[in-house]
Amino acid sequence: MAAGGRPATMRAVQYGGYGGGATALKFVEIPVPSLKKDEILIKIKAASLNQADWRIQKGLMRPFHPKFPFIPVTDVSGEVIEVGSAVREFKVGDKVVSKLNLWKAGGLAEYVAASESDTVSHPAGISAADAAGLPVAGLTALQALSSIGTKFDGSGTGADVLITAASSGVGTYAVQLAKLGNHRVTATCGARNLDLVGTLGADEVLDYATPEGAALASPSGKKYDYIVNLTDRGKWSVFRPQLSSNGGRVVDVSPNLGNFLASVMTLFSRRKRLSLVILTLGKKELGFLLELMREGKLKTVVDSRHPFEKAAEAWERSMSGHATGKVIVEM
Repeated sequence: MAAGGRPATMRAVQYGGYGGGATALKFVEIPVPSLKKDEILIKIKAASLNQADWRIQKGLMRPFHPKFPFIPVTDVSGEVIEVGSAVREFKVGDKVVSKLNLWKAGGLAEYVAASESDTVSHPAGISAADAAGLPVAGLTALQALSSIGTKFDGSGTGADVLITAASSGVGTYAVQLAKLGNHRVTATCGARNLDLVGTLGADEVLDYATPEGAALASPSGKKYDYIVNLTDRGKWSVFRPQLSSNGGRVVDVSPNLGNFLASVMTLFSRRKRLSLVILTLGKKELGFLLELMREGKLKTVVDSRHPFEKAAEAWERSMSGHATGKVIVEM
């Protein structure tokens, strides 16, 4: 095992029970984690928050997860300072990006032990914050677009696609990836983000607060081949009339109970149906996204940056539901 200046202790942010929001987050001084043979120790430079982080705190996976006290956050970028005996891909000093194991997390800390299988190299020219924004949000967008047959090399003819909540972390990546696939994109977001979503490539942008936006009606009157739904407020009863009658499909990343039932009811439909997306992509696909970013074809939209000492403010910002793009904590 190679060492690169391992400290004995570190600062971390944890919570000790369900609920409480940002006020329940507490700074602690704890031992730096020890490594298994297939793990690396990362000195974290930046971490990004996802909705799942605070939804888990609220009890999303209760009573199975988490075990308390719990250090949240799975998306990090940083530098390798120690490697396990079986690690072959990385060495001390390497810059890396990791989507940490959901059950262990640990990203809201100065150091974290990450599996080699969850970690990729961090290309030069990409900031720590931009790289940290990618793992969960970028991979979710990639999986949703891949599920409708998107060819990201631009070789496809594309389709008419609606993306809801397009100014969210997942949404900002989804719009860009959809355009790489030559899709004709209609997007929904709040009024203050209409211009931003347009600059990401959306061909039509709807204010969700208007009657047309609430109905998801295309300004050009077209129906959609696919709807990529990123909000848990979406309803099958609203999606269905806007789908093309020739096999239109909803790909739902954030299903509510009604849409879950719709996915079951339409499972064998040859016309309009709703399918659920559960994130399964990992290391290989994260490397692909970072390469797109290195080539200037994909960017992270950063809502706000917060120093580690103000992690609670970042948590509160993410919980507000009004973040545009990614909320970043910088160590």
